[in-house]
Amino acid sequence: MISRLKLSNITVAATVLAVVFIIIFPLPAVVMDTLLIINISISIIILLFSLYINEPLEFSVFPTLLLFVTLFRLALNLSTTRLILLNGGDAGNVIKTFGGIVIGQNLVVGVIIFLIIMVIQFLVITKGAERVAEVTARFTLDEMPGKQMAIDADLNSGIIDENEARERRQEISFEADFHGAMDGASKFVKGDAIAGVIITLVNIVGGLIIGVVTMNRSVGEVARIYLLATIGDGIVSQVPALLVSMASGIIVTRSGRGVAFGEETASQIIAQPSALILAGVLVIVVSFVPGLPKLPMLIIAAALIIGGALARSRHTRALAQAETAEVEAREKEKRKTKSPLEQLTVPPISFVFGYSLIPLINASQGGDLVDRFIMVRNQCAFDLGILIPQITLRDSVRFAPNEYVITIKGVEVASGKVMIDHLLAIATDDTDDEIFGIPTVEPTFGLPALWVPKTEREQAELSGYSTVDPPSVIATHMTTVLRRHAHELLSRQDVARLVDNLKTTQPALVDEVIPKMFSLGELQRVLANLLREDIPIRDLTTIVETLGDYGGVTHDTELLTEYVRSALKRTISKRFVPDGEAYAVTLDQQLEQLIAESTRQSEQGAYLSLEPGTLRSIFERLKDCVETVKERGKTPIILVSPLVRRQVRKITEQLSPDLNVMSYSELDPGTDVRSEGVVKL
Repeated sequence: MISRLKLSNITVAATVLAVVFIIIFPLPAVVMDTLLIINISISIIILLFSLYINEPLEFSVFPTLLLFVTLFRLALNLSTTRLILLNGGDAGNVIKTFGGIVIGQNLVVGVIIFLIIMVIQFLVITKGAERVAEVTARFTLDEMPGKQMAIDADLNSGIIDENEARERRQEISFEADFHGAMDGASKFVKGDAIAGVIITLVNIVGGLIIGVVTMNRSVGEVARIYLLATIGDGIVSQVPALLVSMASGIIVTRSGRGVAFGEETASQIIAQPSALILAGVLVIVVSFVPGLPKLPMLIIAAALIIGGALARSRHTRALAQAETAEVEAREKEKRKTKSPLEQLTVPPISFVFGYSLIPLINASQGGDLVDRFIMVRNQCAFDLGILIPQITLRDSVRFAPNEYVITIKGVEVASGKVMIDHLLAIATDDTDDEIFGIPTVEPTFGLPALWVPKTEREQAELSGYSTVDPPSVIATHMTTVLRRHAHELLSRQDVARLVDNLKTTQPALVDEVIPKMFSLGELQRVLANLLREDIPIRDLTTIVETLGDYGGVTHDTELLTEYVRSALKRTISKRFVPDGEAYAVTLDQQLEQLIAESTRQSEQGAYLSLEPGTLRSIFERLKDCVETVKERGKTPIILVSPLVRRQVRKITEQLSPDLNVMSYSELDPGTDVRSEGVVKL
């Protein structure tokens, strides 16, 4: 027995062959009537289906189907042309009926109406659908890299698994293919419209010539016969073409919000009841213009006003129900008692804020800070290669209304204040005028700034200030805090997930190194050491391979970190020397030798056993060199030998936790090193 799928494939193939048969062989008028009715029915089905789909991809076969329908319609045009020219204008009852409806009692009026239909089909619907399809295809292709990066970020942060990521990538690929195919399919519609015009002209001219030569009738009578048949044929072909063109336009202009076109239209119109009421009032006002029919206009105005009033009532009830549900949910949450174990749990990251900042959090009040935090987590995960825990948000009466605090494992690490009805104006190099504002300090970098009213944004920017809205200020602050404390957020459970993910692509490597050579705890300490100095751990393969290479030599995680850093030299150079020019502060050879000889090893790791005065002298001279480079507008790095890099790093942490200390083995061979100073004893 033939399966349903195979039967469908056979039916499609037979239909294509039948279309070719229609083009080659003449058909009787009765068969042609049936085929024309089938063509109209197919067009109606396509139009209705385009209205009921929720997203364009639900009708992904439309571009190919459009090709088949266009070919079928052109084959019918060719066959009806053959009948019109060979049978003295008689091409069946369908064409005759449609022609009689359009022409009626006046041939000239019928021709004009037919021409208007052709113009609407070609210049309005077909042309517009073609342009929209072209633009949509272009934008869809341009958006693909960004969507792929978003999927990779969600995958790296653990929001989605590999299967869901694969499905989303496949959906993006299908979307790009669909809109690309729609761009090409719109050319079929345009070509079909042009072919319809040409076929109509051929029917008229050919019919007149044949009628005058072969039929013993006057020119006027012959013209009426063939014009009736030609216009009927044109209407029978152009009406389905018009329906399919409308379907094409509806599909390419859909925004894909997950609901059918009718539901979306009704919901959006009902959501603006004031517009309906105002429209009804305006119609009433216009009805007083002398000469206009008052009764129809008053009926329409009444319908608009009543519809707007009903929509407003429904909208008000919906808002009240939503507010009641929100209040009940909040009260239920407050009444919910936590178990002692839950109360002892410390959230990894918390954002605690005063009550004035609630509108930034509450989506119903237009706040998007929650979405921004999700983007921050995804970006940090993509950039650093770690799984950022969920950020806990809660308000507190212990803080000032405009204040917020960021905590890591229950301990405050950063704080700030924002004014939600103002913008933060930061002076730039191009600032030439002073503006009025409330003096403050930018919370992320400690820059002097001003809080200015939102109405003064244009004036502030014209004066050379850079303006930032409060959610962006908080999101930037959160990003900096997460990057600075990423090493504290990396847990053994996170490392286990990263190792499991690596095992899917590198099973032999994981089986050899973990846990046979190194435990999860040792790997965690190495990864945390890298993150502490803002080095991404995305290349986990290279990190584990390096640990495997030196696992038989040492288990000192600090020394292993130095080996891993050397293996990641391209990543480190690209991150800290992005333009290939390193402005380096180096240490004198005698000073490096002194640091190396003063390094002692203990169970807690290596440490320096230098006199406090010597350490203070090194620190002060290093600080002077770094400040000199910064005053020149350059970002300095401390460049030392691999043997003393970690000890020098411990010294510079007191100077600036963000100061980069690199060894010569971590520089990419193509880096241009420019010496900006030497620290001596």
